[in-house]
Amino acid sequence: MGFVGKLKKGLSKTRGRLSEGLGRVFLGPKEIAENVAEELEEVLIEADIGVRATNEILEMVTERVSRKELKDRESLIQALKEKVREMVVIPDSTPLMESHEKPLIVLIVGVNGVGKTTTIGKLGKIFREQGKTVLFSAADTFRAAAIDQLGIWAERIGADLVRHNPGADPSAVAFDSVQAALKRGSDVVLIDTAGRLHTKDNLMAQLEKMKRVIAKVIPGAPHRVLLILDGTNGQNALSQAREFMKSTGVTDLIITKLDGTARGGVIIPIIQEFQVPIGFVGVGEQEDDLIPFDANEFVELLFAD
Repeated sequence: MGFVGKLKKGLSKTRGRLSEGLGRVFLGPKEIAENVAEELEEVLIEADIGVRATNEILEMVTERVSRKELKDRESLIQALKEKVREMVVIPDSTPLMESHEKPLIVLIVGVNGVGKTTTIGKLGKIFREQGKTVLFSAADTFRAAAIDQLGIWAERIGADLVRHNPGADPSAVAFDSVQAALKRGSDVVLIDTAGRLHTKDNLMAQLEKMKRVIAKVIPGAPHRVLLILDGTNGQNALSQAREFMKSTGVTDLIITKLDGTARGGVIIPIIQEFQVPIGFVGVGEQEDDLIPFDANEFVELLFAD
């Protein structure tokens, strides 16, 4: 199955909920009723599109209905696509896979339970398939299982691994990893991080320290800070994103578990609020189920019949 087919499958629950809701809006006469915005509001909120994005969409619909520009289902769907596309397409953003730094240093952050370590493994596999040499940095030293898991992925895809003992200083692991990458001529360094400490402030302070330590080895690094969010968390994912954005300067996003939720609409407010591109989405458990995110394709599939 190609990327588009996988994205379509991953969005099936979200699309089903949206399609069912839009069906309710159009039950009865084919023409659009004057109060279509009221009917639409519930549909959009149910799809986890969020209050701000929903209000913007409703303003557009109300205005265009009053100007008689939207007269039937087809014209409304087209207008919704145009508006959502406006919200999710970020012009002039450089995809992660097209970064030219060598070594490319990627700090990967996110709370526990979002599938961070597995996603790092899958991302490493994608880089390896492009012919790049990859070094995994097991800097989530608070979870021995995370260190072991990265070790398994490193063996599986032919990547290097830098690890310390559980409980070691994560910044020391990151420092050694970047130095090792320079010595070995690695193309990409993917740095795993803890997702939970005693307090949120401790976690953010640790991530900031890691960034400073990495920059001592390579000024300007990490080149990317990649935040992983769980699509099944809906609006909670938005709250998590705000915390990490404030402290770590996130540059890219990955949304996991999109196939297990009808809340995929949360992609819209996440991009709209932070203006940070989504590089990949997770649409299943298999190694190849981390796929590039195409904003235009997302819009088309979201509103497909």
